[in-house]
Amino acid sequence: MTDSRATPTGPDQTTDPAAGAALRVVDLSHTIRAGLITYPGLPAPVITPHLTREASRATYAPGTEFAMDVITMIGNTGTYLDSPFHRYADGADLAGLDLSTLVGLRAEVFHLEDAWTSERRGIRPEALAGRDLRGAAVLLHTGWDRHFGDPSYGLGAPYLTGEAAQWLIEAGATLVGIDSVNIDDTAPEAGGARPAHTLLLGAGVHVVEHLTRLGDLPASGALFTAAPPAVEGFGTFPVRAFAQVPR
Repeated sequence: MTDSRATPTGPDQTTDPAAGAALRVVDLSHTIRAGLITYPGLPAPVITPHLTREASRATYAPGTEFAMDVITMIGNTGTYLDSPFHRYADGADLAGLDLSTLVGLRAEVFHLEDAWTSERRGIRPEALAGRDLRGAAVLLHTGWDRHFGDPSYGLGAPYLTGEAAQWLIEAGATLVGIDSVNIDDTAPEAGGARPAHTLLLGAGVHVVEHLTRLGDLPASGALFTAAPPAVEGFGTFPVRAFAQVPR
């Protein structure tokens, strides 16, 4: 399979105007492409041309051409954000989200590759203790993103327990992200319960799933951004999630 974690090309640093410090940009999103399977059982994106470059030449001046394409996809594609509307009919939709809660958040990254096992997949509150999380993006690095794009991605994945979700709400987290197939346990024996979604989105805490490259981030000190388009009446959509890390 293609490794969607390959480092993107182009500039990888910006400057923090306030501090004058160079920041390294780490892309935390999976690449979306036609045929991509994000969540097993959900449809893959389909990309088709609306206007080809060849056809556009009949409309524009000589030497000028454009491509216009149509993408058909479920909102749960690639790395995406869940708004409260995803879980609650009266919750805020994508257009109702406050950008200040999605851009430049202080990131607290928990490197949890050794905090769960195949027999005990749930991430519990004690694994998240000891830090100031008020107003932060809490990012859970489980290492499960290494399976993305493979059928094994949907089997035996780590998740956030309901107790840990409630603990993060009480700690004042603004956003919780994970590099796993779901922030909840999706195994059949879980019976379809989704306590982490229910609690976090009910409290207005954003959820970002299918992150990648969290292992490239420090535990603290980075800034996290994950902003979806402002779509009314829609609860989930892909984001270009990234972190700015001091060099």
